[in-house]
Amino acid sequence: MGLFDFVRDIGRKLFTKDSDANDKLKAEIEASLKGVEGLTVDYDPSSGTVKLGGTASDAAALQKAILIAGNTMGVSNVSTTGMNIAAEDDTQYYIIKSGDTLSAIAQHFYKDANKYPKIFEANREVIKDANLIFPGQKIRIPPA
Repeated sequence: MGLFDFVRDIGRKLFTKDSDANDKLKAEIEASLKGVEGLTVDYDPSSGTVKLGGTASDAAALQKAILIAGNTMGVSNVSTTGMNIAAEDDTQYYIIKSGDTLSAIAQHFYKDANKYPKIFEANREVIKDANLIFPGQKIRIPPA
């Protein structure tokens, strides 16, 4: 898949010391989802880049791992060049802007605001409450 950009100074604060980043990020990804075997995490504090390794069972598992790592404070890029994946899909990504709601995003992508639960379910690892999204957060937009 490649390299994904994120906003470094927003997101959840998972670690306070750079030396804890690899273990904390790995634990968060493993606790939030199944479907990634042999997960490795390598955080470079100077660039804010996280390199993920391992084998994802499907595209959704890989995408969720990317979003969990990327929506963490201190992370500006996520590289998946070390990941193996069974198959790709046509999921898009979207960066939330000020004033956005999941309903408005669903209206934009699906032409139906009532399909916001589809977006919420696809992003449960990074959106805990459908009413609490923040500008700069990157989310998945699953295929209609």
